[in-house]
Amino acid sequence: MRSLRTHLPGACFRRNLFPSMRFRESLLRVMDKKNHWAWSHFSGPSATRAQLLVHFQQEYLTYIRDFPRFLGRLHGECPDPAARRLLAENLYEEETGGLSRTGPHPDLFIKMMRGLGFGRVRFDRAELLPASRRYRRWLDHLTTGEQWVIGAAIITIFVEGSVKDRIILSSGGEHGDRYDAGTDPLAVHHGVHRSFLTLKRAHARVENGHRDAAWRIVETHARGPEMQQNLVAAMRKTLRLWLAYRDGVARAAGLVHGAALQ
Repeated sequence: MRSLRTHLPGACFRRNLFPSMRFRESLLRVMDKKNHWAWSHFSGPSATRAQLLVHFQQEYLTYIRDFPRFLGRLHGECPDPAARRLLAENLYEEETGGLSRTGPHPDLFIKMMRGLGFGRVRFDRAELLPASRRYRRWLDHLTTGEQWVIGAAIITIFVEGSVKDRIILSSGGEHGDRYDAGTDPLAVHHGVHRSFLTLKRAHARVENGHRDAAWRIVETHARGPEMQQNLVAAMRKTLRLWLAYRDGVARAAGLVHGAALQ
């Protein structure tokens, strides 16, 4: 599987490749904190099916279902052809699974939920928790009412990324088909058969390429101190709203911060 960065004309990022290492470090420090205290419970053996349902319903409604729409909005506002092509490839994968040769990612998520015993109706009828709603409204604002590069940074770096971004960048964004369904927490702890985990395999095939492309787009187009400061401020606000959203999910699942998670 080719990395998305291989599709970029070399000259596109030759000039001003890293506008500021301080800028990159400011963004990475935000990503370093994208690690909620309850995550180990939701990805561990003691999470109940009811708790997992709350967790996955909120993930689906806040961003998974409409992630292709976020990308489509950004693609429509992006003025640079090279960056627009990268956003289009990301959109193509999310909407069709064409790069990973799988399927639309929102549909693959619902397939994964069927492996847990949850039908689509459990997600179509779900409602956002209050903090989840605030986080989702912010994502909608960023993709409709802000400069496209700020929205692109939040959606493709923060939302699509993780606390592992620093490691991925330091390794040059290399990636491959390294996913092992046999070690996946859903398989190990909850007995989900590998046939339902296509979404995880799709992510393993393309996700690090998306990470590399996302950072290159943002570092190329977020030029000047004012733009960079505004973007870092948006990232920090997104982190605060995301942590509050995850706090709300933990409370709805009956988890208490500081208590021993069994």
